[in-house]
Formats: sequence, structure tokens, C-alpha cells
Amino acid sequence: MAAPLELYCWKGDWGLPSVDTDCLTVLAYAKFAGAPLKVHKITNPWRSPTGTLPALKTTEESTGSLSKPSNIIIHLRKQKYNADYDLSAKEGADTLAFVSLLEEKLLPALIYTQWVDSKNYVDVTRRWYAENIPFPLNFLLPNRIHNQQLERLRLVRGDPTLEPGEQLEKELYHDALECMTLLSQRLGSHKFFFGDSPSSLDAYVFGHLAPLLKVKLPNGKLQQHLNSLDNLRHYCTNILILYFPSEGGEPPIRKVSVHSDGSDFDSEPHKRRKQILSVLFAMGSMLGYAILMGIVSIQHIRPQAALVGPRHIEEEGEEEE
Repeated sequence: MAAPLELYCWKGDWGLPSVDTDCLTVLAYAKFAGAPLKVHKITNPWRSPTGTLPALKTTEESTGSLSKPSNIIIHLRKQKYNADYDLSAKEGADTLAFVSLLEEKLLPALIYTQWVDSKNYVDVTRRWYAENIPFPLNFLLPNRIHNQQLERLRLVRGDPTLEPGEQLEKELYHDALECMTLLSQRLGSHKFFFGDSPSSLDAYVFGHLAPLLKVKLPNGKLQQHLNSLDNLRHYCTNILILYFPSEGGEPPIRKVSVHSDGSDFDSEPHKRRKQILSVLFAMGSMLGYAILMGIVSIQHIRPQAALVGPRHIEEEGEEEE
């Protein structure tokens, strides 16, 4: 028997198997198609074969590792794990049309509400990634991912000069609300979009809607509309219960304070050491950036005038756990 394919994805939270839309899409499709994946849920994308998440590690030299959900799904189909096997030609065409609709109308609003809206980004999104990504990468990767998501939004919108603002938010949310209403009308009273069995369209819809349903955001305009569409809300909940039972329950109550009670790791000496390391690393990062951008320059001092030798700055490694 062939070894199972390995999938690297962001870990879950809030009662979800993963916090990332693309990872949720791939995980759901693999469940629907019965693909035997060995799943690595991590919080350091640099540990994946592609340096991004999700990433599917294959045994074929021609494909190597795949990162886009569409490419991963195509590869799984080639391995005979096809959730769309019973679809008619018309249903296949409808799948392509609705997936395009999701990526053009709903995805931009999801990126905006999670990564661009200042309140949601600071209080929820950035906080989660900063708390879960291992030190010292948690000082760098959240901002890097934020910039990548902003570039992705510009690419989807076809506007390289696009800047966040009230007018853009209004347009994105208008399109997203229309898209969710259309999905609700298409689903109707059915269990899945094409009957009693889930397909790739269900994987895409679930991947886009589940985070919106489960993650509690301060600015929740999209969440309010989704919660008003009962059939879509029950649809996402049923998929969680049927295919991800270990994560489908209510998420644990999140503590307001980040300090644990009576933990040896959080004792005063450890907290002080972690704070000092954090400050030193942040200062080193800022100094490196200043030198790189030319804000600070390094001048050579003649030996007879030098009173202090050159100082050496060491950076910590990137390994998680």
C-alpha cells in the first residue's frame, strides 16, 4: 500500500480544524473524497515543504509539493480521490461558476474583514498569529502575512494601487452579502449543493464560510448576515459535526488574560527573561531594518581612534517547538 500523502496546514481554533480558508478547503475536500492524508497542523509555515500553508507533499518528482487548493484538489483527483465523480456535466459547470463567484465576490471581503479592518486585525487576527507562531518568528510573520494578504486582495481586485478605505469596504461587503444570499438560495433545503453527497463546491463554500461563522470578530457585518441565513449556518455546522467531530463542538472559553495560574513556565524569572529576549530581538530587527534602508550607516573608524571593538549581534534560530 502506498504511503499516505502528507498535508501541512495551519492548526485549528474556535472549533475549526484550521483557522485558514485555503487549509479548510483542502481538509474538507480530502474528507469528502476519502483521501488518506497524514495531516501536520503547524503554526510555522517555514516548516512546510513550500514555505507556505497549505502544502501537500507528494512522492512524485514532477509535482514535488503543491500549495494552491485547486492544484492540491486536482492532484487528489489524479490519485482516484474524486468527490465530484457522480456530478453531471451541468453540475460540473455550476461548480466552476460558483467557485469563481466565491473567489471574486466573497474572498476579497473575507481578506478585508480578517486582515485589513483595523479593529479585527489588531484584536483578533494578528493577536492569534502572534500568540501561536513560535518565538521569535511571532514578531515578523504576522506582519509579513498581513502584507501578503493585502497583495492578494489587490491581485483579486485587479488593482495594484488599491488602498483600504471606507469606499472599498462598502463595495467589498456589498458583493459578499450578495454572494452569500445567492449561495443560500442555491442551497435551499438540501443537505449539500448537489444532493446528499458533498462535492468540491461544498469544500470551497465550507472553507470560506466556516471561519466567518466561528471566529468572533469585533466588526462582524459579514457574520451578522451569515447568521441571518439559517440554511447556510446549519450547513457549516453539520459539516463540522459529520466530518470534523473532534473540532465541531463549542470552542473553549478564551481567557482574557494571557498569563496562566501557577505555571512554572510563567513564573517571574521566566517571564522576565522572555520579556528581555523579546525586547532585544525587536531592537535587533529594527536596527537591521534601519541599516538595510540606509537610515543608519556604519562608518569605519581608524584603529588608532577606536576605543571600543566592533559589536557582534546574534539572531536566534527559527525552529518551532
